[in-house]
Amino acid sequence: MARRLTPVELDFTASAPVRLVFTATLAAPPAAVYRSLAVEVGSTPAWFTAVASAVPTGDGFGRTVRLRGGIVFEETILAAEPDLRYAYRVDSTNAPGVTAMAEEWTLSPDGRGTRLRWTMAAAGATPFRLALRLAGPGVGLSFRDAARRLDRRLTPARPPSPGSVR
Repeated sequence: MARRLTPVELDFTASAPVRLVFTATLAAPPAAVYRSLAVEVGSTPAWFTAVASAVPTGDGFGRTVRLRGGIVFEETILAAEPDLRYAYRVDSTNAPGVTAMAEEWTLSPDGRGTRLRWTMAAAGATPFRLALRLAGPGVGLSFRDAARRLDRRLTPARPPSPGSVR
C-alpha cells in the first residue's frame, strides 16, 4: 500500500541522513543525456534495468516509476534544467521504512562527453537507513550498468576507420 512521504525540496539531496552518490563519464553530450533523463522518461527501462516502467504525469511535472520487484514511486519534478540538472522527490511509495526521498542527476561537460552524477537522498526509520547504506554497493553497480547502457544507446558504434583491422 502506498504511503505519503514528507515533502522535501532540492536542498534535501545535500542534507539527507542517507546520501548515495555515484558518478560516470559518458561519451554522449549533455544534451543527449538530459533528453533521455528528463524528456524521454518512458525510455528509462531500456537503459536502467532496475526500472520496469516510467511514465510522465501531471503534464510533465511528475512521474510514476515502477521498479522490478514491485516498488512504485509517485514523484514530483523539482528541477529540470536542460543539459545541467534533473531532480525529483518521491511523494508516495509502497517501499517500507522510507519517510522522505529525492534524487538528483547533474550533468557537466567532459570533453565531448558528459560527467553524470546521481544522488539518491533518503530519510527513514533506522532499519531502512541501515539497509540503504548496505545496499549502496549494489545500487552503485546498478547505476554504472545503467550509465554504460545509456551511453551505448546514445553513442552508436562507429564504423571502423579505413585500413583498420576487423
